[in-house]
Amino acid sequence: MSTTLYRKYRPSNFEEVVGQNHIKITLENEIQAGKIAHAYLFCGPRAVGKTTMARIFAKAINCLNRKKDKYNPCGRCEICKDISAGRCLDVIEIDAASHTGVDNVRENIIAASRIAPNKTKYKVFIIDEVHMLSIGAFNALLKIMEEPPKNVVFILCTTEVHKVPTTIISRCQRFDFKRISIKDIVKKLLYIANEERIEIEKDILEDIAQRSEGHMRDAESMLGQIIAIGGKKITRKEADLVIPRSNLDKCIAFIDLLFRKDASEAINLINVLINEGIDLINFVENVIEIVRKIMFIKINPNLSEKIGIEMGESLELKINNLSKEVELSKIVDILEKLIQAREKINKNFIIQLPLEIAIVDICLDETRTISKKEITENNNISYNNLSNSNINNNLKNNDILPQKQVNSNHNQNNNNLHFDKIKSKWNELLAKVKHYNHSLSFILQVCELKKFENNKLCLAFKYKFHQERINDPNVKVLVEKALSEVYGTQIELQAIIDEKIEINNKSINASSNKSSNTYKEEKEENEGENMMDNLLKTFGGRIIN
Repeated sequence: MSTTLYRKYRPSNFEEVVGQNHIKITLENEIQAGKIAHAYLFCGPRAVGKTTMARIFAKAINCLNRKKDKYNPCGRCEICKDISAGRCLDVIEIDAASHTGVDNVRENIIAASRIAPNKTKYKVFIIDEVHMLSIGAFNALLKIMEEPPKNVVFILCTTEVHKVPTTIISRCQRFDFKRISIKDIVKKLLYIANEERIEIEKDILEDIAQRSEGHMRDAESMLGQIIAIGGKKITRKEADLVIPRSNLDKCIAFIDLLFRKDASEAINLINVLINEGIDLINFVENVIEIVRKIMFIKINPNLSEKIGIEMGESLELKINNLSKEVELSKIVDILEKLIQAREKINKNFIIQLPLEIAIVDICLDETRTISKKEITENNNISYNNLSNSNINNNLKNNDILPQKQVNSNHNQNNNNLHFDKIKSKWNELLAKVKHYNHSLSFILQVCELKKFENNKLCLAFKYKFHQERINDPNVKVLVEKALSEVYGTQIELQAIIDEKIEINNKSINASSNKSSNTYKEEKEENEGENMMDNLLKTFGGRIIN
């Protein structure tokens, strides 16, 4: 390529300008009506078309071949060619960053504006980065803008409009440029690739658009770098040399793990990303943006399109699929916990610890927000009313043991079911509960089996939090159902607190061994390896009374 892409494919008329439709329509109408203002202020982020729009406007109002009812410059006449080439004496571009003083304004603007146009109808001054002018220069410019000579047009461009004096702004027609959407950037990049006869995948173009953050020139520069490396056929390998894969895919994978309550894999993913050198704060902020977008989708899809972050076509499809897997209330809860984690990241000696705690909290919290639909689908239980008085009546018929079988099992329990048998099959119960709910299985591993009398099983917990979880009506019915399936009879569950108990991670598993000597040996070997200690060591925390 003989020139850079952003210069080669710079728009030459209003139709080629990407985005900014609200500005194009206004300027086009003014040109058609012949009502040209004496001063314009183009403000907005860099690389979104401010200077380009100013040049097109200058060509349009001076074009020799433009008809009265048209607004686009012809691009073929002498004036259009001279302006495009930068050699038109009546269109003066000034870089305010290098001409900040009042003397420069007097020489380059005030003096030049008093001279009538040479070939064109309007003499146009395009002042780029106008906010860099000094106070004295602004005062000098203000004087000429208050009483401008006939047929003189000022176009001021700036990325920091707040630094421009209000006296200047009030004398201009102000146009606020916006960042270009990912969809529009991809469309322009695809056009360039076709013109250059480059074979490139659309998802690579979407990655370029996302990384450019709405700046068209940045996107075109990155595409030029990739083409220089890959030639006429661009693969992901060449693209990754210039634009490493976006973390947005990892963000979506992380959110999917949260929705599926897979705390282990979510924590592992975070630590893998930390080892790869990822900016954790940026990662969490991206996750929050995506979850926010999912929240908007659940409320109203139109809301998501208007104010949600743009992700590109392929990622938008993944996000829409994710939004179907979770309730709105849970999304709000996840957002709150992630925001809290984001605020604590810089304050913690283990940078990922606040996020890891948030992950555990989100995944263990499912029992409090589990919906009726989720209970029905995951546990084959139908609820019409969650009160304790009629839970058993609301179970599906195929999930309730026939009355004769219940009576029979109850009788068998008096003869065969005893406390040792409860302990011996406890691992089987944990596996059954884990099938329904991972977090419940964890809670039941850190309890102590106290006693079993009159079909009532008493479980002791060291912490009130675990007791409250088990006593929750939704949770209790799941555990009692699992008990009935494993032990063949209906067992009532009772949860108490005993702060003196010593919970050992291996004690329950060892209770199923037939040899008491083996049980004692394992208990001695694994003394001190209780579940709570392991959890505290993993996350670097401590117990606060």
